[in-house]
Amino acid sequence: MRIPLIAANWKMHKNPAGTTSFFRSFLPLVESAVHCEIVICPSFLDVETAVAAGRGTRVRIGAQNLYWEKEGAFTGEISGPMIKAAGCSHVIVGHSERRRYFGETDAGVLKKTVAAFDAGLTPIVCVGERQEKNAAATLAEQFRGGIAGLSDEQFAAIVIGYEPVWAIGDGETATPAVAADAHQCIRAQAKERFGAAAANQLRILYGGSVKPDNAGKLLAEPEIDGFLVGGASLDPVSFAELVNFQTDVHAGHA
Repeated sequence: MRIPLIAANWKMHKNPAGTTSFFRSFLPLVESAVHCEIVICPSFLDVETAVAAGRGTRVRIGAQNLYWEKEGAFTGEISGPMIKAAGCSHVIVGHSERRRYFGETDAGVLKKTVAAFDAGLTPIVCVGERQEKNAAATLAEQFRGGIAGLSDEQFAAIVIGYEPVWAIGDGETATPAVAADAHQCIRAQAKERFGAAAANQLRILYGGSVKPDNAGKLLAEPEIDGFLVGGASLDPVSFAELVNFQTDVHAGHA
């Protein structure tokens, strides 16, 4: 059984006061949401506030990035052990914006993913094509370079986020069928490298202009195991709507 996961990526938004306000509104709205895991990834400066606000609830906190070294002369970087000590359980690795604006490579993604496991964090590793027409080739390349080098034990604990770059930020969402096809490509890569059982247990999230009005159709696809949400996660009401979506199909995901 693959438990759905709904993750929020706040990117470079909010401050401690805004984080406190969000949790005050959000938590009562998801009190009965026991069908899925909830992870919120604020900026590094808001992690402490988010951890305190989520303490004693089912909401987990993640970071948006990490460096692969544990410590050292790496000005401006944050390590996995620091993130873990701050109270986080998850970390996003290889987001398309990190790849696009900061030159992150598949090899770097692999190093960061291993560092996340070494720190006791669950990595949400992002993959996705810049243009819709070359999805399968891009996903295969990113899987081979950034994920296939993991051990079987590490892969068993990974979460993958599929984010078609062409559908991020401009309001254009991949159709449920297109998203499902991409998820199937990723799962096929997983089956080839790690075996059928590991591939079947792998959770793959969809990210790309997810909103309450398109979430139901996306979640109805058995291949889609949850969301990595950007803009719609900044509002507590809209994010709560995404968390609270339940479908009969998801009850049977396995």
